[in-house]
Amino acid sequence: MTQRSPGLKLLFVCIIGFVLLVPLIMVYALVNDRQSQSEVAQDAITAGWGGEQTIAGPVLVIPFTGTSVETETVNGEQRRRTVTARRELFLAPTQQSIATELTPDYKEYSIYRSVIYDSDTQGTASFDLPEDFSRLGIERSALLLDQAELRFGISDPRGLTDGTSVSVGGQAMTLQPGNGPRSTGGNGFSTAVDWDGSASLEVAWVYGLRGSKSFAMVPRGGETEWTISSPWQHPSFGGSFLPENDSREVTSDGFKATYSGITNLALGEALVTLDEAGPPPPHASERMAYDAPIAAGQSKSATIRLVEPVDLYSQVDRSVKYGFLFIGFTFLAYLMFDVVGGARVASAEYLLTGVGLVLFFVMLLAFAEVVGFTWAYIVASAAVIGLLTSYSAAILGGWRRAGMIGGMLTGLYVTLYILLSLEAWALMIGSVLLFAALAAVMYATRNVEWSLRQGEEHEESFAV
Repeated sequence: MTQRSPGLKLLFVCIIGFVLLVPLIMVYALVNDRQSQSEVAQDAITAGWGGEQTIAGPVLVIPFTGTSVETETVNGEQRRRTVTARRELFLAPTQQSIATELTPDYKEYSIYRSVIYDSDTQGTASFDLPEDFSRLGIERSALLLDQAELRFGISDPRGLTDGTSVSVGGQAMTLQPGNGPRSTGGNGFSTAVDWDGSASLEVAWVYGLRGSKSFAMVPRGGETEWTISSPWQHPSFGGSFLPENDSREVTSDGFKATYSGITNLALGEALVTLDEAGPPPPHASERMAYDAPIAAGQSKSATIRLVEPVDLYSQVDRSVKYGFLFIGFTFLAYLMFDVVGGARVASAEYLLTGVGLVLFFVMLLAFAEVVGFTWAYIVASAAVIGLLTSYSAAILGGWRRAGMIGGMLTGLYVTLYILLSLEAWALMIGSVLLFAALAAVMYATRNVEWSLRQGEEHEESFAV
């Protein structure tokens, strides 16, 4: 039988390669599905512990009697009447200082685990009553200072532990659950305060809080300083504010960061308001460390995410995106042995080899969930390299050529692992490798007559 021309062989190889995109896409979907299952499992793990925590406050809420003029229609006539109602004034601290210590750990269930933490937060704040209420249309005499309330916000109060205390002017206060600021959805705790407004109101507090994955603080007042530290080695700083570079340390012993100079001008909020800002925007994605754009009426926050040092699903996801390159390089090697070296590789052999390469990613995902990404990568790549090297010895007619295939696959898997580890250099390294591969193929096939079949006009032979 007359052998197909090299150009026709190349066409069939390309068609088979594109057919294998279907199982690659299915593997990609499988990775996303397993990641979704992992996130559901992590939420279940932390259900009884505490979710991502956001703290806010304190905010001093002062009720007052205010009057407003309303217009109503009675028997076809419009009448105006003055209505006296009880309203609330929200006073932010003139300055506050907060210190948080996070103690991270893991909580596991089956093959899944989630980052959790215990935290200890303590702080001080000072409140001063402004002299001029004229711009708000409120008389000082209308303030019910003896009925003021101090509110602290905790987004998930299930995580509160024993030892929560608040003192005002050195006197311990009785705390009530709920009635927190709007910035934490009304969750938190509060205490009644009797204040005459003649001197500064000095507040100190301490509480323990359990949570998972991230910890955020909503700054309030004229000036806020927040210091947070933890033995966790992989923090991600996000939100509307970042710590200054010279006040942020991340070492093998953990991290420490100080947010200073967050003023009410930076917050865009007055110290005295008749309304509260709502919760900060949710994260655009669980895997993203920054907040979505701030809309009017939303609070700003500073966020620390406890990032997993190795997110196996993101690494498997990235490796699958290189799957077509694996198939392409291997098929090119077979095609060179076929066209240049004289070995005859059938379409079915290309297809079976491609299936083996796709199976690597399925094995990588399956083993990574049990033994971790690195060991899973070693096991899956060793299995596929051994399988395809042995198969190549049969279809290429010798172990020498099979050894070349095995060496090429080993180099590809080593290179892929390096690319996954060096994300910043991945594009540059990948583009250089593609250029080198193209140059090698162009050199090896420089004398090939792509449109001729063996037995027509002349016969060419090459040895590898």
